[in-house]
Amino acid sequence: MFNLLIIGANGGIGRQTVDQALAAGHRVTALVRNPANLPLTHPNLNIVKADVTSPPGLSGLFAGHDAIISAIGVSGGFNDHPTMLYSQGALHILHEMKREGLKRVFFISASAVETNPLLPFPVRLVSKYIIQKLLANMYTDLRRMERVVKETDLDWTIVRPPRLTDSKLTGRYRMAVNRFLKNGFKISRADTAHFMLSHIQSADTFRSVVEIGY
Repeated sequence: MFNLLIIGANGGIGRQTVDQALAAGHRVTALVRNPANLPLTHPNLNIVKADVTSPPGLSGLFAGHDAIISAIGVSGGFNDHPTMLYSQGALHILHEMKREGLKRVFFISASAVETNPLLPFPVRLVSKYIIQKLLANMYTDLRRMERVVKETDLDWTIVRPPRLTDSKLTGRYRMAVNRFLKNGFKISRADTAHFMLSHIQSADTFRSVVEIGY
């Protein structure tokens, strides 16, 4: 049993992480900007209103947790706008972790922040010249976030899922640690959450970028 702080708990991956963590018997603090967007009650769940872009509101919330899972994300699909949510959020999360002496943390990035050389040539073209262009602002900030995280000495894992789906949990997927994953085209939000919860203590994923997919 772990004490988990899940940030962005009402998003797609965040909500899946909360549900699976509670089902596994963990104690969960769910950090959300609007608690009304997380209509859930459970004896092991504490919902807290806070915003990772506002550091004063985070003070004291991280104490006593075994691991931090950041599932923050912008909304709007392909309506790409300049953002600092990922990088500034990571800075504030890491600051609070260091202040409380915490070590284990997950951050969600995206496989398309780099063009995977193992993908088929047509898919690489789509990734580089269409997806990365349509989501240029988001990917720019995700790259900033990854640089910020990699500079720390914490036990971080940057998770890079491909196209996310709402399919059910399978627990069956592939992963590549500090390397590219061949032909990993999609994964469900449920299995992305499963990966993080099942690798909290996996030292082989510490200070690593992990690509996951089917």
